[in-house]
Amino acid sequence: MDLKEIQNLIKFVAKSGATEVKLEMDDVKITIKTGSDSETTILQQVPVSAQMPQILAAAPQPVDGAPTAAATPAVPASEEDDSKYITIKSPIIGTFYRKPSPDKPLFVEVGQTIAEGDVLCVIEAMKLFNEIESEVSGKVVKILVDDSSPVEFDQPLFLVDPS
Repeated sequence: MDLKEIQNLIKFVAKSGATEVKLEMDDVKITIKTGSDSETTILQQVPVSAQMPQILAAAPQPVDGAPTAAATPAVPASEEDDSKYITIKSPIIGTFYRKPSPDKPLFVEVGQTIAEGDVLCVIEAMKLFNEIESEVSGKVVKILVDDSSPVEFDQPLFLVDPS
């Protein structure tokens, strides 16, 4: 296995949502772990290299097909709302949480009025919980991310009506 094949395998695992993949071939053992705990996919060891392309060809179609189909309709709706609302985006990569802990109430809900400096959510990154504060005052119109979902840098989290 050369470096290009390993890089392609890492990209595939990252896109598939799998948390851990172990691959053992004649003289190579590879284990790839990702930080996402929200979804678990288990791939069995592949003893013969001829079987690997079959797994790679079969797995991405359903996994990549579903999020793309779900994301496509949501994008136009968000673009329409962006014209009159302020979008609060994630300043870091991590896991989005709407509550400080499972037994506590939500930070904010749709329809709630917020002030500048109010905590809207926490994002966990490398076992550190970072409070995300509002930079604007207004009314929360929409929460764009599900609780306990992974978020990326600059990903829209909330839509706020400043009026």
